[in-house]
Amino acid sequence: MLLIKLTCLLFTSVVIAQQIENDVNPHYAKLLNHSMLFYEAQRSGRLPETNRIPWRSDSALTDGQDNNISLSEGYFDAGNYLKFTVPLSYTLTMLSWGGIEWIESYKQANLMTDLRDSIKWGTDWIIKAHPEPNVLFVQVGDGKVDNMYWGPDTGIPLPRPSFMINSSSPGTDAAALASAALSSASYLFRNRFNDTEYADTLLSHAYDLLTFAETAKPWRAYSVSVPAAVDYYNTNTFQSQLIYGNMWLYKATENVTYLERANAHYDAFNSTLVYGVMDWSDPTGAMLILGATLDADKYQARAMRYLDTVLDTTQNSSICKYTDGGLFYCKGYSTSNSVMPPLNMGFLVAIMKKAFPNLLNGSYTSFIQRQIDYILGANKMFSPYVCGIHKNSPHNPHHAGASGGTNLKKINSEPKHMAHVLYGAIVGGPDDQDNFYDIRNDYLQTEVAIDYNAPFQSLMAYQISIQAADPPYVTITEDRPVLIPEDVKFEGWKIAVIVVSIVFAILVVGFVIYWRKQNQKKKNANDTLFEKVEVVAAAKR
Repeated sequence: MLLIKLTCLLFTSVVIAQQIENDVNPHYAKLLNHSMLFYEAQRSGRLPETNRIPWRSDSALTDGQDNNISLSEGYFDAGNYLKFTVPLSYTLTMLSWGGIEWIESYKQANLMTDLRDSIKWGTDWIIKAHPEPNVLFVQVGDGKVDNMYWGPDTGIPLPRPSFMINSSSPGTDAAALASAALSSASYLFRNRFNDTEYADTLLSHAYDLLTFAETAKPWRAYSVSVPAAVDYYNTNTFQSQLIYGNMWLYKATENVTYLERANAHYDAFNSTLVYGVMDWSDPTGAMLILGATLDADKYQARAMRYLDTVLDTTQNSSICKYTDGGLFYCKGYSTSNSVMPPLNMGFLVAIMKKAFPNLLNGSYTSFIQRQIDYILGANKMFSPYVCGIHKNSPHNPHHAGASGGTNLKKINSEPKHMAHVLYGAIVGGPDDQDNFYDIRNDYLQTEVAIDYNAPFQSLMAYQISIQAADPPYVTITEDRPVLIPEDVKFEGWKIAVIVVSIVFAILVVGFVIYWRKQNQKKKNANDTLFEKVEVVAAAKR
């Protein structure tokens, strides 16, 4: 096994050398490769012989046994060991879409096999999670159990229950999103990898999943049927997911029935859709941009209006503004992962720009580049928010396996330094003041997740396609500033006040004691003098 891992590392070095020979920017090629290394670090199940992550082990091999099904493999969602179908479906759709649009970048970087393997590891799991036409497993693991464990993948705690949706407990959003993931991957495998057999398998499951989403009533969010997911991936919607699923099945099959149904759903749901920042929970923005590429007459103007509305930060009513450092920051979206709104919106702008090159003016291109540059080091912290690419990269991602720690109560201190570098992982990012503290248990800033890396990876392929200049971190020599969080400062301030108060109290008590002793001395002296006067007076008498 060690020989295999060393061979893989040698192969990676050869790939980078080939990238330079192919006149591909080596920095973006490296970022693309490292992004796929992150997905390898998130693999569950029995690892393949090509595994390049030496600190990972076979894991979660009994997943699904409580329901007599194998749900091993797939991807762990974030820094712990839960699995969720909804963010996985979002991730696979974004990766497939990016592969469809910028496949030449993967070819030039010699990463076609890596892209194929990254996507197939996830789509294979969705196929396993869909054992019957009207059954889809949507979660593995109990958050209350899993989040109390901090340690390697060899000690993942049990039980790991598996949760499903079915005809009597539907989940419209989850089924439609899983269908979109398999449809988009089917298109990629058929038209970019020339793998018709696997594309047909994906398409068969995509069709059944969309039929399940359409026919299981009432239409509702999957978390209604699976309350265990509410605190983690709760969408609260199903409308845009249904439209999105139909659009992707149309793109994969060219069967106009699905486009007509998507259009009918859009007309019916239009007034209920939320035209906010696109993310894993609501693909409305992605649906409009995809729709524009499929039916320009119906969706192109609406897609442009959507982009203009979200990206226009000059309106007082806008939920999105730019930080002083230039990060696109959106109320309600950016608090827990500030890099996601710029990455997700940058991805959509890039797709629209490729489809309609004469429609978008230079401000859209500038938006993409400014946000990528910020995330790759052009910020006041001099930090690229990608692990393992620069001395100022985050050193403490919230990731149990990479940390090497085993004590949740000492998550920040044991070990002092992460045991393993989580190459390619995108962290949550800075706050609205452009501050980043790099603290392991601060999941708002240092959490990593499979959905974070999906638009990022596609944008790195986009950067290669436009022959972008080197990322900012290449020329950064300054160290990242060391910041002390406000709560820590407050704690220090309280300690200082307590110390000063104690010292002051001691001084006061000391002064009072001293003052009393001095008064007692004066009183004693006066009493003695009075006695002497009395003696003298008595003698005179």
